[in-house]
This record gives sequence, structure tokens and C-alpha cells, in this order.
Amino acid sequence: MGLLMTGPMLARAAASTLGLLLIACAPLGSGAVGSGARVEFGTDGGGIAWGDGDYGVVLVHDTGTDAGEWEAAALAMAEQRMTALAPDRSDAAAVRAAIRYLRDERGLERVALVAAGSGGAAALVVGRESPELVDQLILISVPGDASSVAGLGEFPKLFAASSGEAAATAAEAMTGAAPGLWNAVFLAPGSASGQAIFDSDGGDELLDAILRRLDERR
Repeated sequence: MGLLMTGPMLARAAASTLGLLLIACAPLGSGAVGSGARVEFGTDGGGIAWGDGDYGVVLVHDTGTDAGEWEAAALAMAEQRMTALAPDRSDAAAVRAAIRYLRDERGLERVALVAAGSGGAAALVVGRESPELVDQLILISVPGDASSVAGLGEFPKLFAASSGEAAATAAEAMTGAAPGLWNAVFLAPGSASGQAIFDSDGGDELLDAILRRLDERR
């Protein structure tokens, strides 16, 4: 089972762990959710969108993957009445364009960011420079330390990784140093990294943790 720890708890000399209550994903049916649809942002490229729920989620992929790799997670989010959008590019301009698309074209007032691996760099830039655009932030296997989260907005943050990968230490460090009160770390079993965790033994737990976090902070 993964581990969930809040920032204030990590700040104490002996950090304690909390068990994360997991929810089961709704079955991925063909239903109204369907497959992703192409959308365009203009000069900042485009992406793939799933669902039509009232809460937005922008999915930022890692190097060596593409927007379509988010499909299984995005369909699960759409089943939970969210609108998921994965931009083709993993730079800050594309992330901002994706958020604005959900706000302006889909009429969504609140948008979360979920980023994996190197895609986390763009998410952190947006979280520092445009905190008003970010409702909450979830980073998966993103390298960093206390300085990486300095200047972020006080929106809720979840730092996730596999317990057996190097990024687990970074996730704990960033959770303890990040601004705000609603910060937590989730460690899935195994040693897979980034989006590969979803295809590992810890994949179901990671997806459940992300869905739980998105829903409870939406």
C-alpha cells in the first residue's frame, strides 16, 4: 500500500505516515465518455481532450511519451465527471494554453495540473508564475528539492512516486518544503517511474490516489 504524508508532518523530526484511503475506479466504459478528441490552442499547439465534466485536469507527459499515453488515466477522470486535456507539448506555454482552453472554451472555473517526470518542470513554472491558473498540482516522479517548490502558490499539492525509485526522496523533500497547508506525498509500491507506474503493480494504487485527491480538493 502506498504512503501518504502531509507537509507539516514531514517537517517534524520524526515524520509519521498516514494510510491513504483508496477508492475504486469506476469501470472504463465506452458510454458518453468515449475516446479522446483533438483540440487546438492556436500558436501553442493542441492536445487530446476526454470527457465533459465540470472540473478540469491538464495532463503533462514525460519525455519519450506523448499526449495519448494519458488515455487510461484520462478516461478514469472523465468517468469521475472531470474534463481531462493532455497537450501535445510539455512546455509551460502549452500548459498555460491548455488551462485557458478549458477555462475559456469549456467554461471550467477550476483546473488542476497533473505532470509526470520531466513534464513536471513546466508544471512547476506555471505554478510559480501563474498560480491563479492552478487549482491543485499533482507531480509524479518529478525530480527536485526544497528549492524546486519555492515560490509556488498555496494551492493543494500531491507529490507521488514509487517507493523504490530515487524520485521518492525528492517527493518527500518537496512535500515538506512546499507552501500551503494541503500538501501530501504518495508512494506507490515498486520501483517504476513516471507514467510507467500506471502499468506496474503499483498502478492501480497510484491512479486511485490521484482520483481521490482530485475529487476531494475539487
